[in-house]
Amino acid sequence: MNNPLNHINYFNKQKSNMKHVIFFLSLFALINLNANGKIKSESGKIEVPSIFSDNMVLQRNTNVNFWGKAEPNTEININATWGESANTTVNTDGSWITKIKTPDAGGPFDVALKIGDSVMTYKNVLVGEVWLCSGQSNMEMPVQGFLTDPILNSKEEIEKANYPNIRLFTVARAISNKKEFNCTGEWEECTPKTVATFSATAYFFGKKLYDELHIPIGLIHSSWGGTPVEAWTGAKFLGKEKNFQKILEDIKNSGPAIEKYNQWLYTHPVMDVSKKEADDKWMNLDFNDSECSKINYPDSNWQIMNLPRLWESYEVGDFDGVVWFRKEIQIPSSWAGKNLVLELGPIDDMDRTFVNGVLVGSQEKEGFYNVDRIYNIPKDAVLPDKLVIAVRVVDNQGGGGIYGRKEKLKIYPSGYPNEKISLASEWKYLPVAEYNEQKFYVFGVNENDFFKRPLVKIGLSANTPTLLFNAMINPLIPYSIKGVIWYQGEANTDNPEAYATLFPLMIENWRERWHNQFPFYYVQIAPYNYGDQTRSERLREVQLNSLSVPNTGMAVTLDIGSAKTIHPGDKQDVGDRLARWALAKNYSIDIPYSGPLYKSMKVEGDKIILSFNYAKSGLVIKERNGENNFLIAGIDQVFRKASVKIDDDKLIISNEKIKNPLAVRYCFTNTSEATLFNKDNLPASSFRTDNWNE
Repeated sequence: MNNPLNHINYFNKQKSNMKHVIFFLSLFALINLNANGKIKSESGKIEVPSIFSDNMVLQRNTNVNFWGKAEPNTEININATWGESANTTVNTDGSWITKIKTPDAGGPFDVALKIGDSVMTYKNVLVGEVWLCSGQSNMEMPVQGFLTDPILNSKEEIEKANYPNIRLFTVARAISNKKEFNCTGEWEECTPKTVATFSATAYFFGKKLYDELHIPIGLIHSSWGGTPVEAWTGAKFLGKEKNFQKILEDIKNSGPAIEKYNQWLYTHPVMDVSKKEADDKWMNLDFNDSECSKINYPDSNWQIMNLPRLWESYEVGDFDGVVWFRKEIQIPSSWAGKNLVLELGPIDDMDRTFVNGVLVGSQEKEGFYNVDRIYNIPKDAVLPDKLVIAVRVVDNQGGGGIYGRKEKLKIYPSGYPNEKISLASEWKYLPVAEYNEQKFYVFGVNENDFFKRPLVKIGLSANTPTLLFNAMINPLIPYSIKGVIWYQGEANTDNPEAYATLFPLMIENWRERWHNQFPFYYVQIAPYNYGDQTRSERLREVQLNSLSVPNTGMAVTLDIGSAKTIHPGDKQDVGDRLARWALAKNYSIDIPYSGPLYKSMKVEGDKIILSFNYAKSGLVIKERNGENNFLIAGIDQVFRKASVKIDDDKLIISNEKIKNPLAVRYCFTNTSEATLFNKDNLPASSFRTDNWNE
């Protein structure tokens, strides 16, 4: 049976919405903030989305949207210190929306929003260019990098990131089975402190725009690692695809059960970690669970799980949070009083590990989900015959648990690994807290509360279709933006054929909802060794073909990836290449913005002549390890290494053994790296001239 939905956020989203917003007490009503973060006055409840806050950037030279909720028929007045105002009345359903004209770039300004008797004033507001930055982990990857995947020159980049006219807004991770009105986040000035945890790709994109345009830049970052494109697409559009209709119906039908589960969840104590510094965010967390580590703790009513495995594949289901694992083993009497070694393999994400009540090791920082845990057990903790191992696992995203290969779970005397005892078998487990939108909901350990929870038949997660759109995109609509940058695709490499439909569908969905055919610039995924069963070059091909969608552009990364990491560290060039598209297409800056893109081929005797777009400056071949990464095939459809000659903006491809060539492929594998560039030093996309099935 699947675990109930555990990430859905129905309340508490407004708790941080009004931070840095100044409230003025009217003569007629006393305003106060209630438990749900809504303003309560004599006229009723007022809600304004968190995307409006101090330090925000509004799109210049347009009519920007302001909206919210209040009592029906309440008068709304907006006054901005650049000299414009707007007025409207709250609709009968409690919603309101209005527009106010913005000037050319500038600021800082104040914007006063009067709702009935209540007034709030947003301070330090700038007017400039606003871009939404979204995708999965390569967009989410912060300027400080991941611990196992650093950003190139991150320390230096952070130290010099004092740009008060660049503003940053990060949407907190959240999922929802319904379209949410609000999200958690706030606008901040770009400083070394704020930029460290902000999206590197988004920051370097924005910095390039700022350096060229010298106007305020607003960056809205909304991404979640490991997530597929269908999770970012709304139900109205995704429902056009037959393969998704059943799950969308299941999500809809699960609404009452989800509501019941959340009513249960929100009765528990809350630990908010959103404001903790990144370096110690997960350190020494206390869930009133320390007794779980003790040797004689009564765990007879805990449930059983066979390890290793991710708990998503077992009864815990789609669950981010805290789970204890305990195992008692009998050891040879000869081990008593000796130093031992405990190996648990990788743990996703963090752990504190105890033996006989003694803490023997921990990993309480993000980014080590794929690192083996090997801990030394001091001889004083080794009692005769009996050993109790207790591991507290904290999972803050995606899969969770002790999940490596069976042979990695073992214990043995120090220096004698051949005397090992395998730990790959039954363990007892107990979830003690759920992690939801940077908050832990603490179940406790005494009542086995988790096992008494209301059940939801469908398990939902950040990978479930529509859920990220509902919680992390819908709350931003219709905030006025210039355009979107997007870095995603790795999670869809298993089905590039479906991506060919889903990616353009998502773009259409967002543009339709914003009523804006804004520019949409995206990153083509980099080389990476996905394994023999995945053909990521097909996904790159889909991304190349998606340039047929109007008003799009693609940043190629074939030259700055690595087969050894799915998170390339050179995000400076990624941001730069995305910004080049925007500068050239949207800001009339004369700048090269694309590498060569395959256009056409023709056969001349035993050679194939290739033509390219974006090659007027000329072409350059930079071989890697003596290879040019071009292949050519004839009637037998067997591809062989090709010779390549440059003829200005064309390539002449041949192989002396192929007299009647039919097709060419370039960098058409998981891990091939760029060798073809134009003279602006921008790389070509991988491509093939055939459509042969393999």
